[in-house]
Amino acid sequence: MDLVPALEEPLKKVLGPATAKVMAEHLGLHSVGDLLHHYPRRYEERGQLTHLADLPMDEHVTVVAQVADARLHTFASAKAPRGKGQRLEVTITDGSGRLQLVFFGHGVHKPHKELLPGTRAMFAGKVSLFNRRLQLAHPAYELLRGADGEAAETVETWAGALIPLYPATAKLESWKIGKAIQTVLPSAQEAVDPLPESLREGRGLVPLPEALLKIHRPHTKADIADAHARLKWDEAFVLQVALARRRHADAQLPAVPRKPATDGLLSAFDDRLPFTLTDGQQKVSKEIFDDLATDHPMHRLLQGEVGSGKTMVALRAMLAVVDAGGQAAMLAPTEVLAQQHHRSIVEMMGELAEGGMLGGSEQGTKVVLLTGSMGTAARRQAMLDLVTGEAGIVIGTHALIEDKVQFHDLGLVVVDEQHRFGVEQRDALRGKGKQPPHLLVMTATPIPRTVAMTVFGDLETSVLDQLPAGRSPIASHVVPAADKPHFLTRAWERVREEVENGHQAYVVCPRIGDEEDDPKKARKSAEDEAEKRPPLAVLDIADQLAKGPLSGLRVEVLHGRMHPDDKDAVMRRFAAGETHVLVATTVIEVGVNVPNATAMVIMDADRFGVSQLHQLRGRVGRGSAAGLCLLVSEMPEASPARQRLNAVASTLDGFELSRIDLEQRREGDVLGQAQSGARTSLRVLAVIEDEEIIAEARQEATAVVEADPELTGLPGLRTALDALLDEEREQYLEKG
Repeated sequence: MDLVPALEEPLKKVLGPATAKVMAEHLGLHSVGDLLHHYPRRYEERGQLTHLADLPMDEHVTVVAQVADARLHTFASAKAPRGKGQRLEVTITDGSGRLQLVFFGHGVHKPHKELLPGTRAMFAGKVSLFNRRLQLAHPAYELLRGADGEAAETVETWAGALIPLYPATAKLESWKIGKAIQTVLPSAQEAVDPLPESLREGRGLVPLPEALLKIHRPHTKADIADAHARLKWDEAFVLQVALARRRHADAQLPAVPRKPATDGLLSAFDDRLPFTLTDGQQKVSKEIFDDLATDHPMHRLLQGEVGSGKTMVALRAMLAVVDAGGQAAMLAPTEVLAQQHHRSIVEMMGELAEGGMLGGSEQGTKVVLLTGSMGTAARRQAMLDLVTGEAGIVIGTHALIEDKVQFHDLGLVVVDEQHRFGVEQRDALRGKGKQPPHLLVMTATPIPRTVAMTVFGDLETSVLDQLPAGRSPIASHVVPAADKPHFLTRAWERVREEVENGHQAYVVCPRIGDEEDDPKKARKSAEDEAEKRPPLAVLDIADQLAKGPLSGLRVEVLHGRMHPDDKDAVMRRFAAGETHVLVATTVIEVGVNVPNATAMVIMDADRFGVSQLHQLRGRVGRGSAAGLCLLVSEMPEASPARQRLNAVASTLDGFELSRIDLEQRREGDVLGQAQSGARTSLRVLAVIEDEEIIAEARQEATAVVEADPELTGLPGLRTALDALLDEEREQYLEKG
């Protein structure tokens, strides 16, 4: 009979069903191998204590600290009217700061006996704010008593002098994960090494079993460094091999070369342009046209700041393909965006977008829109125009990927805001061509080079980094609404001034405001509410502004739950200048183009990510008047959230901001959004710091795949690759 390899052994066999269930549900760990790859987040030295001073809010943390004092309070409450309610307050310290722990009711007795001043322990819980002070309510704890106490074994099993602290959850404390890992650690000996031996030895990396042992049971800091160096290489290399194989497979595909005609649609369009292209646009266009002229499919990522003129570059590529007898499809992530692209492309092309219609141009072509909410007749006509080839250009949403949509000869697919599309969706569209179409992916989120190599490693990259002439600078300021309420008053005055000068403004809020109120949430205590109020909502703010600081101005709302026709009507009125102030959610984040809008106020700005704020801000200053962006926040001055906002206010350079953004968040989040699954499996690789490893791994991976595309000689690498791609598949399927 076949024995299950040790690392594939399910955890419920090894640890028992209860623990295994929590690990599977809360940490996504199912097998012994999964658990071995659940690495410590950091290590505590028993002689040292953590920094209580910089604990993150609302996160589950484990700290090692010493009890400074403990007080038991008795109080009257509804449940204990005779003053029998008990609350234990314990203050712990680590030299850098102090933290309050609270225990209530029956949970008081054990800690009251054990947590005496001077006792050292590990505490785990969720950091919350109470009366402006950080606290852990009912934390789990494990005493560290040293050699003479009966709990000495807990310290010893904690890997000698270095205590590994694991990413934990409320249901499973770090030390319980640690104990489970000690149970399965012997299996690490059977880990199959994915790195080719020559590569591992050439770079002086320790074997995989040794790395796993050292990361979970380090005796010295050098052990941790060895383990990290090795495991980073694993992650970088396996991921780059997956990407290199994809590039290799893509390069084998045939495609129809598409060269623009000498005096066709493209030159007619260029002749109409009222301005000249920037050097950047010309350079990138040349890279794209060179790719389109080859006989295997282009796979290019076009990165450009908001407003750098990406749409113009993409449109010229589409026209070149239509010139060469093919069709081009542009995929947008939302209906609002698809409608906008359609409108602006038709405007830019003028009569060239009316091919075959009366009054249209000889060289023109039809430009059609295809979205899910279109009426049946319009949709049928659009699909007919695509099958017959009458329409050279189609702009649409995911609706374009549906089986029913067929093309006469699809030559180019342009995907806008790629991070909302998985690889599978690209493939579905690719199947629409007689031969695979060329692919151009656009993003306005600036991506540092290494992230581009990791997330979009199967694409060549072009960057547009100049703003076209006529764009105005945007001034950004943080408005500290809690510390300085008069700044907020001034912000609304500034909006009025812009409107009086003939301009318009956006006000952005994190929430719509028509969500069902959850009675469970409503029962929270008043103190709780004061600390964490819900995010500000579009409907409430619009109402307050119209009655208050902006009364007399025409204020309208826009959000994702509105009927598409209503959304469109609101946008048209705003674009036509009939509405002064648009209060919206982030539906306006991408692609909304109203050159007359010069001011934007972002409420609760700390609740948005750095790149999202940068994207939003790019909606103003699109015309000749200077833009103004006000970031309103109630967070205290010293908080990381405020530092993030200050960073956004201080620079307009998207690449600089994306770096800050990545350094502040765990890359997993950034990469996870960027594509389906595997990217979030980066456990030790830090995309920014490990730039060199990623670049080298990419070279090594390319060489390995060129020499042996099927990896027949490297069974360990194949296994690791299958595991990575399975995870990616699953994640994709879950996303549906």
